[in-house]
Amino acid sequence: MRKLGLLAGLFAALPLAAQQPAPTGGQQPKLEAPTTAAPEPEVAKPKTAPPAVVRPKTISAENGRIVEEIIARVNNDIITKSEYDKAIASAAEESKQDCENRCTPQQLEAMTEDRKKNALRDLIDQSLLVQRCKDMGISVETDVIKQLDQIRQQNKIGSMEDLEKAVTSQGLNWEDFKNNIRNHICSQKVIGQEVGSHITIPESEARKFYDAHKGEFIGPESVALSEIVVSTEGKKDSELPDLKKKAETALKRVQDGENFGEIAKRLSDGSTKEQGGFLGTYKRGELAKQIEDKVFSMKRSELTDVMETKQGYLILQVLEHYDEGQQSYEKVKDKIMNQLYEERMQPALKDYLKTLREQSYVVIKPAYADMAGGGNSEIQEVSATPEQEKAKKGDKGSRKWYFPLKHSKPS
Repeated sequence: MRKLGLLAGLFAALPLAAQQPAPTGGQQPKLEAPTTAAPEPEVAKPKTAPPAVVRPKTISAENGRIVEEIIARVNNDIITKSEYDKAIASAAEESKQDCENRCTPQQLEAMTEDRKKNALRDLIDQSLLVQRCKDMGISVETDVIKQLDQIRQQNKIGSMEDLEKAVTSQGLNWEDFKNNIRNHICSQKVIGQEVGSHITIPESEARKFYDAHKGEFIGPESVALSEIVVSTEGKKDSELPDLKKKAETALKRVQDGENFGEIAKRLSDGSTKEQGGFLGTYKRGELAKQIEDKVFSMKRSELTDVMETKQGYLILQVLEHYDEGQQSYEKVKDKIMNQLYEERMQPALKDYLKTLREQSYVVIKPAYADMAGGGNSEIQEVSATPEQEKAKKGDKGSRKWYFPLKHSKPS
């Protein structure tokens, strides 16, 4: 069975971008432990003392020999050498997914090296954001179930039980697989609520940008499209009428006033569903002739009928129809807003994570300090604290992994 995966980026869920997301390239997910993104958490209050809790399942010892090396502590969480090694090993595959065949070999290599360089920093930031998500009381269980079901559908797996078997058959732990998805979604919600929601772009600023960059908005005739796909691949002929009815119902709901993107998220089987069905922007000659003739004769917000294709039943919405030549401000306004938003999001996210680090207990093993943005304290094994002793009466030989109380120096 081919591998299955969850496509995720470190700074992925930006609220404005969600209205008109970037094209996904239509790639099917592969079955592998999904990488969790590092979103923007709200600044946590400094703790008066570091928690003494560590994950016992991650650390074990045999005859005094360390079998799992801890390389960083983030408040009450730890990062192990094996977790770091996995992040390094997955860098190349993640870069390929992000490039989607659009990068030169040199660009792909540079992206992979950058990922490796920042692997530990990203693991630390991810830990901080997941902890912040818990502090905020954000529940994502419904979203986790939806994401798992999307992976199941996209890989044409019959049931959730079969998906679990597919995951475990490839040497992955099912609970870890779900937890990675949970952490990713949780992180994205924190980014949206704690960072993205505070970024606003005034209309006057967007128009000023347009006036200063008019030359960038000259181009050939093109259309921006979103899709709803009801897949018929692998289905029996007897199932086709119900599937067509599902597509017709989706179309009717949009025609009756429901949001196309929301219906796509709920009913589409396409790989674009999480982006509200957004496909991308196409010039003449880049689409199948049958589809091109339809969509290039349509105006903004118009819908096609349900079209039958080899993959299934397809509904398209024209998000925008760009004329050849100079584009008007109104037609490129959303694009400008998204660009300005992203330009502000990156430094805001960086500053937020920096502040969160400063207000947290982050200690990195010296050999890894340069790769984590600072930290020069030794990670030591010491006798249990009095609180731990009190909690474990009679266990006088108990020893715990403990980190000195020193903050890392944020990047």
